[in-house]
Amino acid sequence: MQTPEAPQSSQPLRNLIAGQWQDSLSEIWYDLVNPATEETIARRPGGSAEDVRRAVDAAVAAQPAWAARPPAERVGLMDRWAGTVAGHAAELAELECREMGKPVGLGTAFLEGAAQQLRAAGADALSYAFERSVPGPADSTTRIVRRPLGATAVITPWNFPVPMVLGALGPLLAAGNTVVLKPSERAPLAVVRLLELLDPPPGVVNLVLGDARAGTPLVADERIQLVHFTGSVAAGRAVGAAAGGRLRRSLLELGGKDPVVIDAGVDPAATAAAVAFGAFVNSGQICTSMERIYVHRDVAVPFTEALVAAAATHTLGDGHDERTVLGPLVDERQRDIVHRHVTDAVERGAEVLVGGTVPDGPGFFYPATVLTGVDDTMLVMTEETFGPLAPVVVVDSFEEGLERAARSRFGLAATVFTDDPEHIAAAERLPAGVVWVNQWQGGGPERLYEPAGDSGMGATGSHAALDAATRPVSVHLAPAGSNR
Repeated sequence: MQTPEAPQSSQPLRNLIAGQWQDSLSEIWYDLVNPATEETIARRPGGSAEDVRRAVDAAVAAQPAWAARPPAERVGLMDRWAGTVAGHAAELAELECREMGKPVGLGTAFLEGAAQQLRAAGADALSYAFERSVPGPADSTTRIVRRPLGATAVITPWNFPVPMVLGALGPLLAAGNTVVLKPSERAPLAVVRLLELLDPPPGVVNLVLGDARAGTPLVADERIQLVHFTGSVAAGRAVGAAAGGRLRRSLLELGGKDPVVIDAGVDPAATAAAVAFGAFVNSGQICTSMERIYVHRDVAVPFTEALVAAAATHTLGDGHDERTVLGPLVDERQRDIVHRHVTDAVERGAEVLVGGTVPDGPGFFYPATVLTGVDDTMLVMTEETFGPLAPVVVVDSFEEGLERAARSRFGLAATVFTDDPEHIAAAERLPAGVVWVNQWQGGGPERLYEPAGDSGMGATGSHAALDAATRPVSVHLAPAGSNR
Protein backbone atom coordinates (compact mmCIF):
# COMPACT_ATOMS: atom_id res chain seq x y z
CA MET A 1 0.00 0.00 0.00
CA GLN A 2 1.16 3.52 -0.70
CA THR A 3 1.58 5.43 2.56
CA PRO A 4 1.74 9.24 2.42
CA GLU A 5 3.67 11.36 4.82
CA ALA A 6 1.87 12.92 7.78
CA PRO A 7 -0.22 15.87 6.51
CA GLN A 8 1.48 19.27 6.57
CA SER A 9 -0.26 22.62 7.01
CA SER A 10 -1.17 23.05 3.34
CA GLN A 11 -1.23 19.40 2.28
CA PRO A 12 -4.57 18.14 0.90
CA LEU A 13 -5.92 15.07 2.67
CA ARG A 14 -6.49 12.03 0.47
CA ASN A 15 -8.90 9.11 0.24
CA LEU A 16 -7.99 5.45 0.70
CA ILE A 17 -9.67 3.32 -1.95
CA ALA A 18 -8.82 -0.32 -2.72
CA GLY A 19 -5.59 0.01 -0.76
CA GLN A 20 -4.36 3.08 -2.64
CA TRP A 21 -4.15 6.65 -1.37
CA GLN A 22 -5.86 8.81 -3.98
CA ASP A 23 -6.56 12.49 -4.49
CA SER A 24 -10.22 13.35 -4.15
CA LEU A 25 -12.11 14.39 -7.27
CA SER A 26 -13.89 17.07 -5.25
CA GLU A 27 -14.17 20.45 -6.93
CA ILE A 28 -14.44 22.21 -3.56
CA TRP A 29 -11.76 22.32 -0.86
CA TYR A 30 -11.69 23.82 2.62
CA ASP A 31 -9.14 24.73 5.24
CA LEU A 32 -9.03 22.47 8.28
CA VAL A 33 -8.45 24.83 11.21
CA ASN A 34 -6.91 24.23 14.62
CA PRO A 35 -9.68 25.37 17.00
CA ALA A 36 -7.19 26.56 19.63
CA THR A 37 -5.16 28.81 17.33
CA GLU A 38 -7.40 29.22 14.24
CA GLU A 39 -4.39 28.29 12.09
CA THR A 40 -4.83 26.11 8.99
CA ILE A 41 -3.44 22.62 9.53
CA ALA A 42 -4.56 20.85 6.33
CA ARG A 43 -6.83 21.07 3.31
CA ARG A 44 -9.89 18.83 3.12
CA PRO A 45 -12.19 18.00 0.21
CA GLY A 46 -15.84 18.87 0.14
CA GLY A 47 -16.54 15.41 -1.25
CA SER A 48 -17.36 13.74 -4.55
CA ALA A 49 -19.96 11.19 -5.63
CA GLU A 50 -17.34 9.64 -7.91
CA ASP A 51 -15.03 9.12 -4.93
CA VAL A 52 -17.87 7.31 -3.20
CA ARG A 53 -18.67 5.15 -6.23
CA ARG A 54 -15.06 3.99 -6.47
CA ALA A 55 -14.90 3.25 -2.74
CA VAL A 56 -18.10 1.20 -2.83
CA ASP A 57 -16.78 -0.64 -5.90
CA ALA A 58 -13.70 -1.57 -3.87
CA ALA A 59 -15.69 -2.66 -0.81
CA VAL A 60 -18.02 -4.82 -2.88
CA ALA A 61 -15.13 -6.46 -4.74
CA ALA A 62 -13.17 -7.20 -1.54
CA GLN A 63 -16.06 -8.53 0.55
CA PRO A 64 -16.31 -12.17 -0.63
CA ALA A 65 -12.64 -12.90 0.04
CA TRP A 66 -12.76 -11.09 3.39
CA ALA A 67 -15.86 -13.05 4.45
CA ALA A 68 -14.20 -16.29 3.37
CA ARG A 69 -11.45 -15.83 5.92
CA PRO A 70 -12.04 -17.76 9.15
CA PRO A 71 -13.38 -15.54 11.95
CA ALA A 72 -10.26 -16.23 13.98
CA GLU A 73 -8.11 -14.83 11.18
CA ARG A 74 -10.20 -11.67 10.93
CA VAL A 75 -10.12 -11.24 14.69
CA GLY A 76 -6.37 -11.81 14.75
CA LEU A 77 -5.87 -8.88 12.39
CA MET A 78 -8.08 -6.70 14.58
CA ASP A 79 -6.10 -7.70 17.64
CA ARG A 80 -2.92 -6.54 15.92
CA TRP A 81 -4.68 -3.30 15.03
CA ALA A 82 -5.56 -2.80 18.68
CA GLY A 83 -1.90 -3.12 19.57
CA THR A 84 -1.01 -0.58 16.89
CA VAL A 85 -3.56 1.92 18.21
CA ALA A 86 -2.36 1.48 21.78
CA GLY A 87 1.25 1.96 20.66
CA HIS A 88 0.40 5.14 18.76
CA ALA A 89 -2.23 6.52 21.14
CA ALA A 90 -0.23 9.64 22.01
CA GLU A 91 0.42 10.42 18.33
CA LEU A 92 -3.23 10.01 17.40
CA ALA A 93 -4.31 12.05 20.44
CA GLU A 94 -2.03 14.88 19.32
CA LEU A 95 -3.74 14.94 15.93
CA GLU A 96 -7.17 14.91 17.55
CA CYS A 97 -6.05 17.83 19.70
CA ARG A 98 -4.94 19.78 16.63
CA GLU A 99 -8.18 19.24 14.73
CA MET A 100 -10.90 19.33 17.43
CA GLY A 101 -9.24 20.56 20.62
CA LYS A 102 -9.34 17.57 22.98
CA PRO A 103 -6.47 17.73 25.53
CA VAL A 104 -3.75 15.25 24.58
CA GLY A 105 -3.76 13.44 27.91
CA LEU A 106 -7.50 12.93 27.81
CA GLY A 107 -7.38 11.85 24.17
CA THR A 108 -4.64 9.33 24.89
CA ALA A 109 -6.73 7.73 27.63
CA PHE A 110 -9.76 7.44 25.37
CA LEU A 111 -7.67 5.95 22.56
CA GLU A 112 -6.20 3.34 24.87
CA GLY A 113 -9.76 2.50 25.89
CA ALA A 114 -10.76 2.26 22.22
CA ALA A 115 -7.96 -0.25 21.61
CA GLN A 116 -9.37 -2.37 24.42
CA GLN A 117 -12.84 -2.04 22.91
CA LEU A 118 -11.54 -3.31 19.57
CA ARG A 119 -10.06 -6.34 21.31
CA ALA A 120 -13.36 -6.89 23.12
CA ALA A 121 -15.22 -6.84 19.80
CA GLY A 122 -12.88 -9.56 18.58
CA ALA A 123 -13.47 -11.64 21.70
CA ASP A 124 -17.22 -11.26 21.20
CA ALA A 125 -16.85 -12.53 17.63
CA LEU A 126 -14.91 -15.61 18.74
CA SER A 127 -17.71 -16.54 21.15
CA TYR A 128 -20.52 -15.65 18.75
CA ALA A 129 -22.64 -18.38 17.17
CA PHE A 130 -22.16 -17.63 13.49
CA GLU A 131 -23.61 -21.10 12.92
CA ARG A 132 -25.70 -23.41 15.09
CA SER A 133 -27.93 -26.42 14.58
CA VAL A 134 -31.45 -26.91 15.93
CA PRO A 135 -32.96 -30.41 15.95
CA GLY A 136 -36.33 -30.81 14.24
CA PRO A 137 -38.97 -33.51 13.87
CA ALA A 138 -38.36 -36.81 12.13
CA ASP A 139 -34.58 -36.63 12.36
CA SER A 140 -34.45 -33.33 10.52
CA THR A 141 -32.08 -30.50 11.42
CA THR A 142 -32.15 -26.79 10.85
CA ARG A 143 -28.84 -24.98 10.56
CA ILE A 144 -29.02 -21.28 11.41
CA VAL A 145 -26.18 -19.47 9.68
CA ARG A 146 -25.51 -15.79 10.32
CA ARG A 147 -23.94 -14.37 7.18
CA PRO A 148 -22.30 -10.97 6.74
CA LEU A 149 -24.40 -8.30 5.09
CA GLY A 150 -21.78 -7.26 2.51
CA ALA A 151 -20.49 -3.75 1.89
CA THR A 152 -21.41 -1.35 4.70
CA ALA A 153 -21.02 2.36 5.42
CA VAL A 154 -19.72 3.97 8.60
CA ILE A 155 -20.23 7.70 9.14
CA THR A 156 -18.63 9.04 12.32
CA PRO A 157 -18.69 12.33 14.27
CA TRP A 158 -15.93 14.73 15.21
CA ASN A 159 -15.98 14.57 19.01
CA PHE A 160 -14.09 11.24 19.25
CA PRO A 161 -12.61 10.85 15.75
CA VAL A 162 -10.64 7.62 16.20
CA PRO A 163 -12.52 5.85 19.04
CA MET A 164 -15.84 6.16 17.22
CA VAL A 165 -14.31 4.66 14.07
CA LEU A 166 -12.83 1.72 15.95
CA GLY A 167 -16.05 1.08 17.84
CA ALA A 168 -17.99 0.82 14.59
CA LEU A 169 -15.40 -1.14 12.60
CA GLY A 170 -14.89 -3.93 15.14
CA PRO A 171 -18.19 -5.85 14.86
CA LEU A 172 -18.68 -5.12 11.15
CA LEU A 173 -15.27 -6.43 10.13
CA ALA A 174 -15.28 -9.36 12.55
CA ALA A 175 -18.56 -10.51 11.00
CA GLY A 176 -17.06 -10.47 7.50
CA ASN A 177 -18.36 -7.18 6.13
CA THR A 178 -16.29 -4.59 4.31
CA VAL A 179 -16.58 -0.88 5.04
CA VAL A 180 -16.63 2.50 3.36
CA LEU A 181 -15.76 4.98 6.09
CA LYS A 182 -16.65 8.67 6.00
CA PRO A 183 -15.41 10.56 9.06
CA SER A 184 -16.72 13.98 9.96
CA GLU A 185 -15.43 16.71 7.69
CA ARG A 186 -14.72 18.71 10.85
CA ALA A 187 -12.11 16.23 12.13
CA PRO A 188 -10.65 13.85 9.50
CA LEU A 189 -6.95 14.25 10.27
CA ALA A 190 -6.48 11.58 12.94
CA VAL A 191 -8.61 9.09 11.00
CA VAL A 192 -6.37 9.47 7.96
CA ARG A 193 -3.36 8.71 10.13
CA LEU A 194 -5.19 5.77 11.74
CA LEU A 195 -5.66 4.04 8.40
CA GLU A 196 -2.06 4.75 7.45
CA LEU A 197 -1.04 2.91 10.60
CA LEU A 198 -3.49 0.01 10.30
CA ASP A 199 -2.83 -0.63 6.58
CA PRO A 200 -6.03 -2.69 6.05
CA PRO A 201 -6.25 -5.25 3.26
CA PRO A 202 -7.19 -3.53 -0.01
CA GLY A 203 -10.88 -2.76 -0.19
CA VAL A 204 -11.70 -4.05 3.30
CA VAL A 205 -11.72 -0.54 4.79
CA ASN A 206 -12.00 2.37 2.37
CA LEU A 207 -11.82 6.01 3.42
CA VAL A 208 -13.79 8.76 1.68
CA LEU A 209 -13.44 12.34 2.92
CA GLY A 210 -16.03 15.07 2.59
CA ASP A 211 -19.26 16.50 3.92
CA ALA A 212 -22.79 15.77 2.68
CA ARG A 213 -21.42 15.73 -0.86
CA ALA A 214 -19.81 12.41 0.08
CA GLY A 215 -22.25 11.26 2.76
CA THR A 216 -25.44 11.57 0.71
CA PRO A 217 -24.32 9.41 -2.25
CA LEU A 218 -22.77 6.90 0.16
CA VAL A 219 -26.05 6.40 2.01
CA ALA A 220 -27.96 6.31 -1.29
CA ASP A 221 -25.80 3.64 -2.93
CA GLU A 222 -27.91 0.53 -3.54
CA ARG A 223 -24.96 -1.74 -2.79
CA ILE A 224 -24.54 -0.51 0.79
CA GLN A 225 -26.32 -3.02 3.01
CA LEU A 226 -26.08 -1.18 6.33
CA VAL A 227 -25.32 2.38 7.41
CA HIS A 228 -23.78 2.87 10.84
CA PHE A 229 -24.28 6.56 11.59
CA THR A 230 -23.40 8.62 14.64
CA GLY A 231 -24.28 12.30 14.59
CA SER A 232 -27.08 14.84 14.85
CA VAL A 233 -30.78 14.04 14.96
CA ALA A 234 -31.48 15.96 11.75
CA ALA A 235 -28.78 14.14 9.79
CA GLY A 236 -29.76 10.83 11.37
CA ARG A 237 -33.35 11.24 10.22
CA ALA A 238 -32.13 11.78 6.67
CA VAL A 239 -29.84 8.74 6.84
CA GLY A 240 -32.57 6.54 8.28
CA ALA A 241 -35.08 7.67 5.67
CA ALA A 242 -32.65 7.06 2.81
CA ALA A 243 -31.63 3.62 4.05
CA GLY A 244 -35.21 2.66 4.85
CA GLY A 245 -36.33 3.74 1.41
CA ARG A 246 -33.88 1.24 -0.05
CA LEU A 247 -34.99 -1.43 2.49
CA ARG A 248 -31.51 -1.43 4.00
CA ARG A 249 -30.53 -1.40 7.66
CA SER A 250 -29.33 1.58 9.63
CA LEU A 251 -27.85 1.87 13.12
CA LEU A 252 -28.37 5.41 14.38
CA GLU A 253 -26.82 6.91 17.52
CA LEU A 254 -27.95 10.50 17.57
CA GLY A 255 -28.17 13.39 20.00
CA GLY A 256 -28.72 13.33 23.72
CA LYS A 257 -29.95 15.64 26.44
CA ASP A 258 -28.98 13.39 29.28
CA PRO A 259 -30.47 14.03 32.71
CA VAL A 260 -28.94 13.62 36.15
CA VAL A 261 -31.16 13.04 39.18
CA ILE A 262 -29.54 13.65 42.57
CA ASP A 263 -31.32 12.28 45.64
CA ALA A 264 -31.35 13.58 49.20
CA GLY A 265 -28.76 11.88 51.40
CA VAL A 266 -25.91 11.77 48.87
CA ASP A 267 -22.54 13.34 49.60
CA PRO A 268 -23.02 16.72 47.87
CA ALA A 269 -19.30 17.46 47.37
CA ALA A 270 -18.46 14.02 45.94
CA THR A 271 -21.55 14.09 43.73
CA ALA A 272 -20.70 17.59 42.48
CA ALA A 273 -17.22 16.39 41.52
CA ALA A 274 -18.75 13.51 39.54
CA VAL A 275 -21.24 15.81 37.84
CA ALA A 276 -18.53 18.34 36.97
CA PHE A 277 -16.63 15.60 35.19
CA GLY A 278 -19.73 14.33 33.39
CA ALA A 279 -20.78 17.82 32.29
CA PHE A 280 -17.43 19.36 31.36
CA VAL A 281 -15.09 16.59 30.17
CA ASN A 282 -14.10 17.00 26.49
CA SER A 283 -15.63 20.49 26.83
CA GLY A 284 -19.04 18.87 27.08
CA GLN A 285 -18.74 17.46 23.56
CA ILE A 286 -20.04 13.97 24.35
CA CYS A 287 -23.44 12.59 23.36
CA THR A 288 -23.91 11.35 26.92
CA SER A 289 -22.71 14.52 28.67
CA MET A 290 -24.74 15.50 31.72
CA GLU A 291 -26.88 18.28 30.27
CA ARG A 292 -29.85 18.48 32.68
CA ILE A 293 -29.27 18.35 36.45
CA TYR A 294 -32.17 17.80 38.87
CA VAL A 295 -31.02 18.04 42.50
CA HIS A 296 -33.07 17.43 45.64
CA ARG A 297 -33.71 20.56 47.64
CA ASP A 298 -32.16 19.03 50.79
CA VAL A 299 -28.69 18.98 49.20
CA ALA A 300 -29.11 21.66 46.53
CA VAL A 301 -27.13 24.45 48.23
CA PRO A 302 -23.96 22.50 49.13
CA PHE A 303 -24.10 20.61 45.83
CA THR A 304 -24.35 23.77 43.75
CA GLU A 305 -21.60 25.52 45.72
CA ALA A 306 -19.30 22.53 45.18
CA LEU A 307 -20.20 22.37 41.47
CA VAL A 308 -19.36 26.06 41.02
CA ALA A 309 -16.05 25.56 42.81
CA ALA A 310 -15.24 22.57 40.58
CA ALA A 311 -16.13 24.51 37.43
CA ALA A 312 -13.77 27.31 38.43
CA THR A 313 -10.84 24.85 38.41
CA HIS A 314 -11.41 23.92 34.75
CA THR A 315 -8.69 25.99 33.13
CA LEU A 316 -9.00 26.83 29.45
CA GLY A 317 -6.12 26.39 27.05
CA ASP A 318 -4.48 24.56 24.19
CA GLY A 319 -4.78 20.82 24.74
CA HIS A 320 -1.03 20.38 24.26
CA ASP A 321 -0.49 22.14 27.60
CA GLU A 322 -0.60 19.66 30.49
CA ARG A 323 -2.26 22.32 32.67
CA THR A 324 -5.28 22.55 30.36
CA VAL A 325 -8.51 20.96 31.56
CA LEU A 326 -10.83 22.39 28.92
CA GLY A 327 -9.70 22.65 25.33
CA PRO A 328 -11.62 24.66 22.76
CA LEU A 329 -14.89 23.68 21.16
CA VAL A 330 -14.48 22.18 17.71
CA ASP A 331 -15.25 25.39 15.81
CA GLU A 332 -16.93 28.77 15.97
CA ARG A 333 -20.29 27.37 14.89
CA GLN A 334 -20.37 25.03 17.90
CA ARG A 335 -19.37 27.81 20.29
CA ASP A 336 -22.16 29.99 18.90
CA ILE A 337 -24.69 27.24 19.71
CA VAL A 338 -23.41 26.95 23.28
CA HIS A 339 -23.47 30.68 23.92
CA ARG A 340 -26.91 31.02 22.33
CA HIS A 341 -28.25 28.51 24.86
CA VAL A 342 -26.74 30.50 27.72
CA THR A 343 -28.05 33.80 26.37
CA ASP A 344 -31.55 32.37 25.91
CA ALA A 345 -31.58 31.11 29.49
CA VAL A 346 -30.36 34.40 30.95
CA GLU A 347 -32.85 36.45 28.95
CA ARG A 348 -35.62 34.25 30.37
CA GLY A 349 -34.57 34.55 34.00
CA ALA A 350 -31.71 32.14 34.61
CA GLU A 351 -28.60 33.13 36.57
CA VAL A 352 -25.01 32.37 35.60
CA LEU A 353 -23.01 31.41 38.69
CA VAL A 354 -19.70 30.88 36.88
CA GLY A 355 -18.61 31.13 33.23
CA GLY A 356 -21.11 32.09 30.56
CA THR A 357 -18.93 34.50 28.58
CA VAL A 358 -16.96 34.20 25.35
CA PRO A 359 -13.25 34.69 26.12
CA ASP A 360 -11.15 37.23 24.25
CA GLY A 361 -8.40 36.14 21.89
CA PRO A 362 -8.01 33.44 19.25
CA GLY A 363 -9.54 30.00 19.53
CA PHE A 364 -13.07 28.76 20.05
CA PHE A 365 -12.95 28.49 23.83
CA TYR A 366 -15.86 28.52 26.25
CA PRO A 367 -15.58 28.28 30.04
CA ALA A 368 -17.19 25.70 32.31
CA THR A 369 -20.55 27.28 33.09
CA VAL A 370 -23.10 26.66 35.85
CA LEU A 371 -26.66 28.00 35.53
CA THR A 372 -29.47 28.10 38.07
CA GLY A 373 -33.03 29.34 37.85
CA VAL A 374 -33.58 27.40 34.63
CA ASP A 375 -36.83 25.74 33.62
CA ASP A 376 -37.67 22.90 31.28
CA THR A 377 -38.73 25.19 28.42
CA MET A 378 -35.35 26.86 27.87
CA LEU A 379 -33.07 25.82 25.02
CA VAL A 380 -30.44 24.73 27.51
CA MET A 381 -32.94 22.13 28.79
CA THR A 382 -34.62 21.07 25.55
CA GLU A 383 -31.95 21.07 22.82
CA GLU A 384 -28.60 19.29 22.78
CA THR A 385 -25.98 21.88 23.79
CA PHE A 386 -22.77 19.88 23.32
CA GLY A 387 -20.75 22.28 25.42
CA PRO A 388 -19.44 22.74 28.99
CA LEU A 389 -22.73 23.80 30.57
CA ALA A 390 -24.31 22.52 33.79
CA PRO A 391 -27.89 23.81 34.21
CA VAL A 392 -29.18 23.05 37.73
CA VAL A 393 -32.84 22.62 38.65
CA VAL A 394 -33.91 22.23 42.31
CA VAL A 395 -36.67 19.66 42.88
CA ASP A 396 -38.71 18.88 45.98
CA SER A 397 -38.53 15.09 45.70
CA PHE A 398 -36.69 12.29 43.95
CA GLU A 399 -39.93 11.37 42.20
CA GLU A 400 -40.20 14.89 40.77
CA GLY A 401 -36.63 14.64 39.53
CA LEU A 402 -37.35 11.36 37.76
CA GLU A 403 -40.54 12.70 36.22
CA ARG A 404 -38.82 15.79 34.86
CA ALA A 405 -35.81 13.76 33.70
CA ALA A 406 -38.14 11.60 31.61
CA ARG A 407 -39.80 14.66 30.06
CA SER A 408 -37.61 14.81 26.94
CA ARG A 409 -37.71 13.75 23.31
CA PHE A 410 -34.20 12.31 23.77
CA GLY A 411 -33.36 8.99 25.38
CA LEU A 412 -29.69 8.18 25.06
CA ALA A 413 -28.57 7.82 28.69
CA ALA A 414 -29.38 8.98 32.22
CA THR A 415 -27.51 9.09 35.54
CA VAL A 416 -28.93 8.80 39.05
CA PHE A 417 -27.20 9.35 42.38
CA THR A 418 -29.02 7.65 45.25
CA ASP A 419 -28.53 5.08 48.00
CA ASP A 420 -32.24 4.25 48.31
CA PRO A 421 -33.06 0.76 46.92
CA GLU A 422 -36.61 1.80 46.00
CA HIS A 423 -35.30 4.84 44.16
CA ILE A 424 -32.75 2.70 42.32
CA ALA A 425 -35.56 0.40 41.16
CA ALA A 426 -37.60 3.41 40.03
CA ALA A 427 -34.62 4.86 38.14
CA GLU A 428 -34.38 1.72 36.00
CA ARG A 429 -37.65 2.73 34.33
CA LEU A 430 -36.21 5.94 32.87
CA PRO A 431 -36.72 5.99 29.07
CA ALA A 432 -33.05 5.76 28.08
CA GLY A 433 -30.75 3.28 26.40
CA VAL A 434 -28.37 3.29 29.39
CA VAL A 435 -29.09 4.16 33.03
CA TRP A 436 -26.08 4.68 35.27
CA VAL A 437 -26.57 4.58 39.04
CA ASN A 438 -23.88 6.30 41.11
CA GLN A 439 -21.25 6.07 38.37
CA TRP A 440 -21.43 7.93 35.07
CA GLN A 441 -20.04 5.89 32.15
CA GLY A 442 -19.99 2.76 34.30
CA GLY A 443 -20.06 -0.75 32.89
CA GLY A 444 -17.83 -2.78 30.62
CA PRO A 445 -17.65 -3.41 26.88
CA GLU A 446 -20.13 -6.28 27.14
CA ARG A 447 -23.05 -3.92 27.78
CA LEU A 448 -25.69 -3.60 25.07
CA TYR A 449 -28.32 -0.94 24.60
CA GLU A 450 -30.63 0.79 22.16
CA PRO A 451 -31.28 4.55 22.26
CA ALA A 452 -34.83 5.71 22.90
CA GLY A 453 -36.83 8.54 21.35
CA ASP A 454 -34.97 10.92 19.07
CA SER A 455 -31.61 9.58 20.25
CA GLY A 456 -31.55 6.85 17.62
CA MET A 457 -32.47 3.29 16.77
CA GLY A 458 -30.86 -0.11 16.61
CA ALA A 459 -29.45 -2.21 19.43
CA THR A 460 -25.67 -2.37 19.67
CA GLY A 461 -22.93 -3.54 21.99
CA SER A 462 -21.61 -7.05 22.65
CA HIS A 463 -23.42 -9.74 20.61
CA ALA A 464 -26.18 -7.30 19.61
CA ALA A 465 -23.62 -5.53 17.41
CA LEU A 466 -22.87 -8.81 15.65
CA ASP A 467 -26.59 -9.50 15.25
CA ALA A 468 -26.87 -6.14 13.49
CA ALA A 469 -23.85 -6.93 11.30
CA THR A 470 -25.20 -10.27 10.06
CA ARG A 471 -28.33 -11.74 8.49
CA PRO A 472 -29.67 -15.09 9.77
CA VAL A 473 -30.40 -17.78 7.19
CA SER A 474 -32.07 -21.06 8.10
CA VAL A 475 -31.14 -24.20 6.15
CA HIS A 476 -33.48 -27.11 6.84
CA LEU A 477 -32.06 -30.58 6.26
CA ALA A 478 -34.47 -33.51 6.13
CA PRO A 479 -33.50 -37.17 5.68
CA ALA A 480 -33.39 -38.39 2.10
CA GLY A 481 -36.72 -39.69 0.95
CA SER A 482 -38.72 -37.84 3.60
CA ASN A 483 -40.80 -36.14 0.89
CA ARG A 484 -42.18 -39.43 -0.37
